[in-house]
Amino acid sequence: MRINLLLICCFTVLIVTAQKKNKAEQTDIFLERLMQKKPDEFASILSNKDSLNVQIIYTQINRDKKNNPSFTDFTFNLNKNNYFYPASTVKMPIAFLALEKLNNLNIPGVDKYTTMITDSSSSAQQIIFTQPNAGNSAPTIANYIKQIFLVSDNDAFNRLYEFLGQEYILNKLKEKGYSDAVIRHRLNISLTNEQNRTTNPVTFYDSSGKILYHQDAQYNKNNFASLNVQKGKGYYRGNQLINEPFDFSTKNRLYLQDLHDILQSVLFANDVDAKRKFNLTKDDYDFVLKWMSAYPRESKFPFYDSTNYWDAYCKFLFYGSAKGSLLPDVRIFNKVGDAYGFLTDISYFIDKKNNVEFMLCATISCNSDGIYNDDKYDYETVGYPFMKHLGQLIYQYELKRDKKHKPLLNKFDIAYQDE
Repeated sequence: MRINLLLICCFTVLIVTAQKKNKAEQTDIFLERLMQKKPDEFASILSNKDSLNVQIIYTQINRDKKNNPSFTDFTFNLNKNNYFYPASTVKMPIAFLALEKLNNLNIPGVDKYTTMITDSSSSAQQIIFTQPNAGNSAPTIANYIKQIFLVSDNDAFNRLYEFLGQEYILNKLKEKGYSDAVIRHRLNISLTNEQNRTTNPVTFYDSSGKILYHQDAQYNKNNFASLNVQKGKGYYRGNQLINEPFDFSTKNRLYLQDLHDILQSVLFANDVDAKRKFNLTKDDYDFVLKWMSAYPRESKFPFYDSTNYWDAYCKFLFYGSAKGSLLPDVRIFNKVGDAYGFLTDISYFIDKKNNVEFMLCATISCNSDGIYNDDKYDYETVGYPFMKHLGQLIYQYELKRDKKHKPLLNKFDIAYQDE
């Protein structure tokens, strides 16, 4: 009897394992088969998926009769060992962490709308007393977050990085399950590793100039996990070409799956593991959802000229680099990144008129010559067309996909009046 029970248990384990493997294989080949139906748009992508370091996550969302969502991920060429530079996508978790830190401080009068003055503790650091593009010229975390999502502003990211501190960022992301996430440097400014370990003192003031909270300069004493990543065949240092691979070992790192999960944890805070959630208020969620999906012209402060900041300026998936009219019923909640030839978009799509919603995250390397820092990347010829075609491919598929229960998307009824 014991032998028979043992055999039954072993047989059951084998069946379950086989079922899981089969399901995993199905989710891995789904996107490939879908792209194969559009050879004019995806044949080159499919045949060069590894050299282009293409990675995709498409999340299908199904609702039950109570509108509770369930998620099914379909992936293509997803591999944590294939490093891509996350560029400005790191601004998304930094924005969420900044709001969470304010809530955790829980100091009366200190919130995202409070004036935050950034001082310096060394000559390498910037001092920020005013923010001319803000409504009252006062620098605030709210205004920085608006700039991050509307136009992917680098200085806005740097101010939030300094408010949080390098060690705080790493520890908080690890606590939430992102143990390999590394955000270790400011953007668009050349600083040493040591200088990036030190972040500026900041002070919050009320409208009368009274100090509400002061935070001294911070320094991260912890060591980073070793990251041995070299890519390409050369790079420019100033005007000099260095004929050896470019070293990304001291750069930021975020996996595509981590970026996907971070966005999902905010969009669907009630449907993810508790430890993944950010401590945000209802006003925080409303604020983030609005500016993550708004167009630059829908902001009064800061004001953005549509000539330089068109509607689809930060909507790579579905629009690529197009500057024309947008589909009026589609809104995209996302964060993009582009640097060193890497192009990435982390997105959630909704179309309330046609009952469509899905998540789509993708990255691609656009550097066919293998040279970094030469400003000769294949964004226009490879990256943007791929992003555009991929977003439209999944959207068209979702338009036709049968759904047992139509999604109720009134959560995303957002007033996009100028603000």
